[in-house]
Amino acid sequence: MAAAVASNTVSQGKINIPTYHQIPETKHELDWADLITLDLSQFSVPGGKQKLATQLFEAIQKIGFFYIVNFGLAQEQVDRQFAIGKEVFQLPTEEKLKYRADLEHGGYNGYKPLGLREVRPGVYDNTEIYNIPKFIPAFDQPHPDVINSNRTEIEAFARHIHDDIVHKLLVLFALVLELPEDFFLQRHRYDEKSDCHLRYMKYHHRTAEQNRVLENVWVKGHTDFGSLTLLFRQPVAALQVRTPEGQWKWIKPYPQSITVNLADSLEFLTNGFLKSSIHRVVAPPPDQADIDRLGVLYFVRPEDSLELRPIVSSVLQRLGYDKVKDDTTVGITAGEWVKARVAKGVAKDKPRHDVTEQEIIGGKAAKYYD
Repeated sequence: MAAAVASNTVSQGKINIPTYHQIPETKHELDWADLITLDLSQFSVPGGKQKLATQLFEAIQKIGFFYIVNFGLAQEQVDRQFAIGKEVFQLPTEEKLKYRADLEHGGYNGYKPLGLREVRPGVYDNTEIYNIPKFIPAFDQPHPDVINSNRTEIEAFARHIHDDIVHKLLVLFALVLELPEDFFLQRHRYDEKSDCHLRYMKYHHRTAEQNRVLENVWVKGHTDFGSLTLLFRQPVAALQVRTPEGQWKWIKPYPQSITVNLADSLEFLTNGFLKSSIHRVVAPPPDQADIDRLGVLYFVRPEDSLELRPIVSSVLQRLGYDKVKDDTTVGITAGEWVKARVAKGVAKDKPRHDVTEQEIIGGKAAKYYD
């Protein structure tokens, strides 16, 4: 079953793209995570930034996931990106493979094919991905016609995320750490080389037998590579977050929201204070089991040249994080970390389910969780 149905079409250049309609949420009552919601419309009101920073401080102490609302994009604009992504994945395989990412060497911009990684013996991953890098000359590359003909719209969408959403979040993190407001902004400049990208992602539904073999776990618990991951509302329930107590909680598709999670770079830069959230993808509940799960995401990553060395902050000093000596990321740059993790992610030495810890670069390892 497709993840959406077509009604009227919208002409853009030479390609007609069906209008996208989000599917209904599951009717099953799941064990949902209790996450805070940041209302970004409060960012510019007097005292709003500090109130949001206080909320954020409380949220990130435990779980590293939160929602944002009122982020300046209409649902129609978001659904339009889902529609474009769906169109990309409906292209013939031979056409998509023309834009295959050089994953084996740490490159990820472009297309990641279905079934590239073995999850369990004889069972392969069920994801297709198309990553679009920042729209700067350093990342000029060919794309399918459906992306080229909608480039202006896609770029405006991605630039809004970076300039109007990520900007606010990075300011809030600086306030949490009692740093100058532009501290993280100066390390995430759009015009500098970094691994930020917009992603279209499709999880193909699995058979009951495949889910049985996988024990319903599609992607093991892991952390993301950069600073932040933004997931536009995804009604197919499949994302779970690991609590500090080791429990898995479902992430609810909160209306007109973006789900945000912290990633490796912020954890390294703050010596573990900002926790890179552990999350996984599992088989959806029965009423969504036959639906392909289409996603639109934005990955925020520091500039490639930034060394992932712990920063100096009065907050970290007060809380004792300056006394924890972890030198394993000293000398490793953000760009090196991302590329090494991408390459390791497609390594074929053993099925992914059997990997619990994997050395990435310079002795620094990534862990995976059941």
